[in-house]
Amino acid sequence: MTTRAVVLGGGGPVGIAWELGLAAGLESAGVLLRDADLFVGTSAGSAVGAQLAFGNAPDDILAQYASLDDANHPSQKPVDLAAMFQQFMQLFTSTEPPEKVRADLGAFALAADTISEDEWLDTFRRMPGMDGEAWPERRFVCTAVDAATGAFVAWDRDAGAPLDRAVASSCAVPGIYPPVTSNGRRYVDGGIRSSTNGDLARGYDIVLVVSVGMPGIDAVPAIAEAMKRQRDGELALLREGGSRVELIESDAASLQAFGLNLMDFTRREQVAEAGRRQGLAEAGRLREFWAGVAAGTP
Repeated sequence: MTTRAVVLGGGGPVGIAWELGLAAGLESAGVLLRDADLFVGTSAGSAVGAQLAFGNAPDDILAQYASLDDANHPSQKPVDLAAMFQQFMQLFTSTEPPEKVRADLGAFALAADTISEDEWLDTFRRMPGMDGEAWPERRFVCTAVDAATGAFVAWDRDAGAPLDRAVASSCAVPGIYPPVTSNGRRYVDGGIRSSTNGDLARGYDIVLVVSVGMPGIDAVPAIAEAMKRQRDGELALLREGGSRVELIESDAASLQAFGLNLMDFTRREQVAEAGRRQGLAEAGRLREFWAGVAAGTP
């Protein structure tokens, strides 16, 4: 039996809208991501992956997401952007051990003045299927990082965390949203380990990796090159393990729809439409791949 995995990367509220639109466009052309055997979600991808793992149709999820009032999205307190940028530069350029660098970013997150943890959790409890602690039957994994130690965590139904807390921790961007408590420890965005964490899909026959673009990232070559190197390494690892792998990256039209701020919830409708259009465009090359038809098969 052919096994399939979909890896959904991080990208804030804009990334959620784009990935939902992408999934809806693909599905309308016969490529159903919700049929995957494994869903790996990081940050925005965790919110989308959880709902797809429940079997919810992308169009239905998208309709609910689009219907939210701007007031229902958590506000952001003023962010020290210079300090935040310095922390993220360290994440991608430091020669210190990765866990140490992530722990430093975790300390920054713990000290930040953000909305309350309860306000943040309420955001996820309003999402379809996530108003309780139950995990989907299909295998769903979402990523986070221990704010104190920098240790990487891959939450699944056996890890002992309620679903809403697991997803909220995966989306807790340091300095913008609060670390999330689970089992007495606090956790932040899994994207500080990797924007995709695609290596978690190793061993699956077919792996589709969805990577949300970061507007303006090319202006910071050190970060852009480090992120690309990391993602390419994950793709190579999957292929070395015998997986057939395809990558979807945000195209130029989608990046234009994103604007300059991936946290801008108000852009969700235009971003979702850009994702839908790209999904329709990508479906032709992905239909046989997702169906498990071997390359070159008549």
